[in-house]
Amino acid sequence: MLRVPARRHAALIAAAFSAAYYGRRRVDGDGGSDDDSFVRVSASSVLSGAGILPHGGRAHLLAPRLAPSSEGFPVRSFFAYVFNWNGGFPIINSFSPASVPPTNLSNQSSDGSSDDSKCCTGCIGRDTIAKAAAAAGPAVVNISSTQDTHGWVLEKSIGSGTIIDPDGTILTCAHVVVDFQSTKPILRGKVSVTLQDGREFEGKVLNADRHSDIAVVKIKSNTPLPSASLGSSSKLRPGDWVVALGCPLSLQNTVTAGIVSCVDRKSSDLGLGGGNSGGPLVNLDGEIVGVNVMKVWAADGLSFAVPIDSIVKIVENFKKNGRVVRPWLGLKMLDLNPMIIEQLKERSSSFPDVKKGVLVPMVTPGSPAERSGFRPGDVVVEFNGKLVESIKEIIDIMGDKVGVPFKVLVKRANNVTVSLTVIPEEADSSR
Repeated sequence: MLRVPARRHAALIAAAFSAAYYGRRRVDGDGGSDDDSFVRVSASSVLSGAGILPHGGRAHLLAPRLAPSSEGFPVRSFFAYVFNWNGGFPIINSFSPASVPPTNLSNQSSDGSSDDSKCCTGCIGRDTIAKAAAAAGPAVVNISSTQDTHGWVLEKSIGSGTIIDPDGTILTCAHVVVDFQSTKPILRGKVSVTLQDGREFEGKVLNADRHSDIAVVKIKSNTPLPSASLGSSSKLRPGDWVVALGCPLSLQNTVTAGIVSCVDRKSSDLGLGGGNSGGPLVNLDGEIVGVNVMKVWAADGLSFAVPIDSIVKIVENFKKNGRVVRPWLGLKMLDLNPMIIEQLKERSSSFPDVKKGVLVPMVTPGSPAERSGFRPGDVVVEFNGKLVESIKEIIDIMGDKVGVPFKVLVKRANNVTVSLTVIPEEADSSR
């Protein structure tokens, strides 16, 4: 391989960037295209021979704009280059971010501010996080409790919440307003709610669910109350930007930005502080997509939130039943995918010939599932007449129906098909 001094490497790359930049300016000048996001430049023989690019390789040299992306959020880079090459060492680099691209200096005022112009829908501008926080911020409240102990009135700030309805309905964490340490859940004294504008109200805990750690508090006001909009957590993907808000210690909002690391358990890489429990997790549109419930102290920067789609169902249960009704079957279940199915078939040739479904590894003795005839090793392929391939689908089909029979079709060893009827019971809240 031809060895090229480091100085020559730098000169070659600089020349390539220059070609990309002026190539883009040339396209703009001709007026033949408004796509100024990048310029494709074929690798020259010099670059290929120098080992910077493989022979026949091609570089995408990005102009000084937001790097384009087909989905998700583009990377904001002044210059970035990505070689289409799978061999050798990775050559992926991004240089120092630029809030305003050099070709867009006309959008920058004399004081250095920007109009936050974006190259495409979904791009992140310099004010995107601030705007998301501003949209939901006024509805974020501080929640504290007061207790009368032997004539002494003690007040303690215990968390945050979010007004989701101008009528004064507030979402927060159950552990913020209810003490679950005793045998019976008890309120943490008198609940006081403080708004961002300084107004204070006495809050009434309408409902609290221990398992989901979600509670609803209500305040009454003769003047208008700010409220935040609800989004959809089902649209979130790993890597999506989110913003966690809180109002600890009656201070103004704390704002923490991060990314979603997992959509199943809705964890996010955020460094939340104490007192932020019960605060909202919002998307870049300022819509609530979750409620912050826990920070992992042993893992700095990692926290968890309850998805807003689940919270909506919980609130509906509160209104309908006064509590969250959870059907119980007594099954341990596992979602199947092609890799797991292949592994199970390698272990046992009698494993049923299925392409999808839900495996039952264990049946609880004395449970509704055992009484209906479920066996360990069954694969649920239909539930109440609908094809299923995930536990979530089974849960959604059952909803809050207790004492209602469901027809279940299962596959067993050697492709034996069995039809069962199971009647779920209400789950014991103490389990």
